Amino acid sequence: MTDYPLLRLKKNEDRRLRGGHLWVFSNEVDVAATPLKGLERGTLALLENARGEALGVITTHADSLIAGRLLTRDPHEAINQGFFQKRFERALRLREGSYGRPFYRLIFGESDGLPGLIVDRFGDVVVIQTNTAGMERLQPWIFKALEASLSPRAIILRNTSSLRSLEGLEPHTEVVMGSVAESIEIEENGARFLMDPLAGQKTGWFFDHRDNRALLSDMVAGKRVLDLFSYTGAWAIPAALQGARSVDCVDASAQALELALQNALLNGVSDRLKVHQMDVFDFLKAARESRDHFDVIILDPPAFIKRKKDHPKGFEAYRRLNQMALQLLSPGGLLVSASCSFHLSREQLQDLLRAASRHLDRHLVLIARGGQAKDHPIHPAIPETDYLKAFFCHVGPSL
Repeated sequence: MTDYPLLRLKKNEDRRLRGGHLWVFSNEVDVAATPLKGLERGTLALLENARGEALGVITTHADSLIAGRLLTRDPHEAINQGFFQKRFERALRLREGSYGRPFYRLIFGESDGLPGLIVDRFGDVVVIQTNTAGMERLQPWIFKALEASLSPRAIILRNTSSLRSLEGLEPHTEVVMGSVAESIEIEENGARFLMDPLAGQKTGWFFDHRDNRALLSDMVAGKRVLDLFSYTGAWAIPAALQGARSVDCVDASAQALELALQNALLNGVSDRLKVHQMDVFDFLKAARESRDHFDVIILDPPAFIKRKKDHPKGFEAYRRLNQMALQLLSPGGLLVSASCSFHLSREQLQDLLRAASRHLDRHLVLIARGGQAKDHPIHPAIPETDYLKAFFCHVGPSL
């Protein structure tokens, strides 16, 4: 056995873990037998069930609802550089089987057996997020293992996720190894992009919509496209490359739109791309008042529902956004409506689209549905890993 402190579960509280889940909730721990409060946050511990049978090694957090996250079911396995190398190389084999170029999410937390860790690979630059106290404490092993597995030119720590606040962790950004310019070039679906790993959102890029963006490319030739919450043009640039007549990008960030313009220049589509630095809701209102219309509208907003308690307010934001977009859609147009909020289900988003189209007396049908790309694998026992949804809607006049 590894020489870690012990945490014991209450009777029958091991069933979910045996079913494949990786989390231990604080109310499942037998604190009379093994007090949680004595453990420093992020500490490694040996987990056992009420009968004293070892279940594996976990990271702990006494002050969090999720008090433990399982790293390995082998109670004898040491958590060190070698452990992380094995996990990285396992994940690497999965990605290399799907992608010919080194641009992907290498580690997607629980789905890759590393709860709380995100690793995005941008060629020879690696960007990491450690979103739990456990992964924060294990950073030295993570850095060494990444160097051994990938030999990157630079490793960047982008610990800016709001999830860190739930663990009592402060946000910070750091170049851990090597050096990197303000922007680096990546490729996706045949398009080239400049992205900012130091100051961009999250890790600087969103790989999860890769397949959905590819799906859209066959539907835009000759169309007037509106890309809302466009960020740096991940949807817009491929649309222009695939023959869209024009593409309007709307985002509140001047920095993101500047990169979108640079990406348009990089791909030779500057003549067809226009940017608008505005709040999306304000843009939609102004466009409706001027009776402007578009053939294709892409809605890829940030998560309006980050926590369950945010659902009523967030749901209303999604409803209003989709209804306003539908008002700008030309007859026979295409609406791509996406959500990265886990707490907005596919069924709820689909019904929201149904209700919005009926409110405006439009005939809406779904011609395609999408989810997250293969580098964001879904853990069948952990619903939270299945978060992204996208509906491709043909919208015409009422029947």
